Amino acid sequence: MTEPAANPAATSFPAPTISLPLGLEVLRTYSGALVCVEILFSGLVWILVASSNVPVPLLQGWVMFVSLTTFLISSAYLALLVTGLADRINTDWNFLDVIYHFIALLFYFSAFVLEAAATAAKALIIPLPNSTDSVTVRVLDDEQYSINVAATVFAFLVTLCYGCSMVMGFKRWRM
Repeated sequence: MTEPAANPAATSFPAPTISLPLGLEVLRTYSGALVCVEILFSGLVWILVASSNVPVPLLQGWVMFVSLTTFLISSAYLALLVTGLADRINTDWNFLDVIYHFIALLFYFSAFVLEAAATAAKALIIPLPNSTDSVTVRVLDDEQYSINVAATVFAFLVTLCYGCSMVMGFKRWRM
């Protein structure tokens, strides 16, 4: 009795779906350039928040987590594209690109809002009960305030970069 022939579709994997060029050519595309800007600005947000000595750890801890995590994941993503290893991993890279940039956009938008809130709370005016007087509590000194303003601006810019990357990734995915 003869064995039935193996179905070639069942024994092979589909080719990876990626519409970005691999190697250094990816850096010549808008998406590759945006990933480089995302890495640069995420690193700047991370460094700026860390250099302010994190005066509001409840809010700025999330900002540090988001900036460091997206810095590392975007660096790994760019490394996969530049080295050409993305072609060896059988997955739909266009879909993963859209999902990653969507999640990063949501996380970075929340980090931007929290960093802006921490910066806006430079000094809190607390009214005293049963009195017309109030107490002013300084949360940030002038140097920390300036550093946090810069971190807020870069957090906003990197949020825009992730939004643009998501839109371009969505267009590639739907082609």
